[in-house]
Amino acid sequence: MKACIMCGGTGTRLRPLTFRRPKPSIPILNKPSVLHLIEHLSNEGFNDIILTLGYMGDEIERELGDGSVYGVHIDYVYEKTKLGTAGSVKNAQELIGDEPFIVLGGDHVMTLNLREMYRFHQQNDALVTIGLLSIDDPREFGIADMAIDNRILRFFEKPKPGEIFSNLASTGIYVCSPEIFNEIPKDQKYDFAKDLFPKLLSSNQRINGVLVRGKWTDVGSAVAYRAAQKWMLDDMSETILEGEFESSGKILGPIRVGANVSIGKNSSVVGPVIIGENTKIGERVLVGPYSVIGSDCVIGDDVKILASYVFDGTRIGSKTTLSGAIVDSNADIGAGCSLENGTIIGPDAKVEDGATIHSGVKLWPEVVVSKGMHVTEDVLNEKYDSQVNGS
Repeated sequence: MKACIMCGGTGTRLRPLTFRRPKPSIPILNKPSVLHLIEHLSNEGFNDIILTLGYMGDEIERELGDGSVYGVHIDYVYEKTKLGTAGSVKNAQELIGDEPFIVLGGDHVMTLNLREMYRFHQQNDALVTIGLLSIDDPREFGIADMAIDNRILRFFEKPKPGEIFSNLASTGIYVCSPEIFNEIPKDQKYDFAKDLFPKLLSSNQRINGVLVRGKWTDVGSAVAYRAAQKWMLDDMSETILEGEFESSGKILGPIRVGANVSIGKNSSVVGPVIIGENTKIGERVLVGPYSVIGSDCVIGDDVKILASYVFDGTRIGSKTTLSGAIVDSNADIGAGCSLENGTIIGPDAKVEDGATIHSGVKLWPEVVVSKGMHVTEDVLNEKYDSQVNGS
């Protein structure tokens, strides 16, 4: 079975996490988000995968290679210009060929039964089948009105209050018949939700919906990113030590620890927690549940890391507290600092001793926060774009 993964977006809503990497490469549980998707597709029997690439696509190709390590074959198609969701899939038509295929976003994280959805499409007569999920707040998604026979009657993208006629939200996962290519213009920006689905409905062509079961999110925002990591950590059930491990502290699993990790005296790690290889954790450190620490990190004494995500190569000084924070690669956090809930520290940023980063504040790459400062607003870097809306 074939799958087409769309990886062309720039990830502006996730900045500053997407300045040094494409959105599908943002680490979840210390490995690229898209790799979790590849592994899930492989387990579901989709072993022929095409990735459509745009922004920093070469980074994704470098990470995944030909896919053989993951039990799949991966081909890549690059976009010279932005083609939209349907346009990017049209651009891969030659590789997809003449059999039904599933379309997913490169930022999707899920436990959904995709094989069941694929079989439903095969057994029913429609050009496309949309995976639908009932959610509490569908305003950021396309919503569908579906008849009892699974036919989509209405489809509306990103409804406002008063327009929410259904809480059945599109997951952005579609199973398509190859005839769908006849409906998508070539070399032109064209979207599934904004262009193709309204066109099919207006011409009375059948679109089906199917209610999918399991967990799903698109990692398009920091809130969704944190939620995805949390439920994936919840699925951990055992402690795994991947190599030499030195600890004088208290460990309460489940945890996963990479090779050559050390944890100092009187420190406590309470799972679910993941710690990458070659990371050094000092004395009297508390690492609380739902935390992920990357590789080659140095954590000072008396640090508290609570439900936070620390990327590779980060340094955290003594007596600093991270409460629901995200710290990107190679950041340098000084001693006695406080990173409050929802803060995002960009790569190579430096927070000097005693500084406080208030809730929800973002620091762009390479910015420096002076000693003792209280930062209440985002700190940008003129070397980098300031746009945070879009894909």
